[in-house]
Amino acid sequence: MEWFTEVLHADLAQQLKVRELLYEGRTRFQDAKVFSNGRLGKVLVLDNVVQTTLGDEFVYHEMLAHVPLFSHQNPRRALIIGGGDGGLLEEALKHPSIEAVTMVELDDGVVDLAKAHFQELNRGAFDDPRTNLIIGDGAKFVAETEDRFDVILVDSTDPQGPGEVLFSKAFYANCKRALTPGGVLATQNGVPFLQGAELTGSVAHFRALFNEGAAYVITVPTYAFGMMALGWATDDASLRQVPLETLEARFAAAAFETQYYTPEVHKAAFALPMYVKRLIE
Repeated sequence: MEWFTEVLHADLAQQLKVRELLYEGRTRFQDAKVFSNGRLGKVLVLDNVVQTTLGDEFVYHEMLAHVPLFSHQNPRRALIIGGGDGGLLEEALKHPSIEAVTMVELDDGVVDLAKAHFQELNRGAFDDPRTNLIIGDGAKFVAETEDRFDVILVDSTDPQGPGEVLFSKAFYANCKRALTPGGVLATQNGVPFLQGAELTGSVAHFRALFNEGAAYVITVPTYAFGMMALGWATDDASLRQVPLETLEARFAAAAFETQYYTPEVHKAAFALPMYVKRLIE
């Protein structure tokens, strides 16, 4: 067995043992690899950066989906930008109020890999009648669409290559345009201990465009060297202050199981360590 070495950050690297190489090739946009690891299960790698693993994907996908969706009083239409593995789509579709989820993924090759190798993650979500999968440019979509969404979830790669535009002020402005009044935007915003400038920039853009810009934090073992930040933007500041009792009632009514998300964790995720607060203040 060999080791896969990820060098995403300067001066740091992490290694995962490759038990079995399941796929190696190239999509239209990036190098792709799928392998199995004894502890994390199947691992998806794009351009030599780990994107998701079956072992801990639930942390990221549950918290990116359920925090905004349970904060909103009645989310009916959701938009996902990116998310080609289908994990975020699968979580969003669990909400009984959701009538339709539009997912815009640039790279159809990632969707094909997910359907072939990560069925345990997406669980047929691509075939759900409420799913509208669009293969295309997410930034272009939000700039042009006439549809409006209660919740927009940005499941992007890091701000380099194809994902760079998804961290721009222009993109966030177009997301706001595509939201219904009082809707909420949640985004992937990296590991603030190592990618602080990314979080600082995004939240500054949020606050220039929305009544409220903030962040909440999660702990994903695969995304090493520190907790991960998820961005939060809305014109309805009350969505971040939903009482615990209300979240508990919504969670109970939804009647699905989670592995990480709870209403208590939902509330606590917005309590930021001082170094993260300083990054966004």
